[in-house]
Amino acid sequence: MKKGFLFAAILLVAASFSNTASAQVKIGYFDDQSVIALFPGIQEKLDTVLKSYAQDSLQDEYNYTLKDYQVKDSIYKRDSADLSKRPKALQMATDDLNRLKYKLINWQQYQQQSMEQKQESLLMPYRQKIATALGEVVTEQKYTMVLKAESLSPYTQPSIVDNLTIRVAMKLKLPLPKEIEDAFKAATGGAPAAKPAAAAKKG
Repeated sequence: MKKGFLFAAILLVAASFSNTASAQVKIGYFDDQSVIALFPGIQEKLDTVLKSYAQDSLQDEYNYTLKDYQVKDSIYKRDSADLSKRPKALQMATDDLNRLKYKLINWQQYQQQSMEQKQESLLMPYRQKIATALGEVVTEQKYTMVLKAESLSPYTQPSIVDNLTIRVAMKLKLPLPKEIEDAFKAATGGAPAAKPAAAAKKG
């Protein structure tokens, strides 16, 4: 899924900054694509809608464009002698024909861009929910800066506590892998109590 425009490479949260020069900088990291992937059934929904869009809307548009080009090309050839006597009409007819030809020649690129735009329109409601939740997390936890997770060096191991992807997912009540949820709870002091059987063995 293509990334949207709601999250810049570095998100500065000015509202969380203290006005004092000695304010402590608290940095979190976030990946909106990982949160989107957690919405139940979202990939299936995208696949179904985009497949239908490609087979129906875009295919119809291609067929119409091709037919339009063929008709206008035929007229252009038939009336070329007459058009040559009218420079303005000739230029308009030539430009129109070239526009259609260019679209057909570059159809794959046009189709890809159209598919990406369609996907973004489908994802917009999810991105808005995520942006709202992220803003709440940043305010509640007093983060002064949020980095895109992909901008972090692969050689660094940032604390899971500052993984805002997890915090946002939990705020939106999205299902997380159990091992990630358990590790986050343990790191933040929210680990579940030991089971009775385990406690008995320790005794």
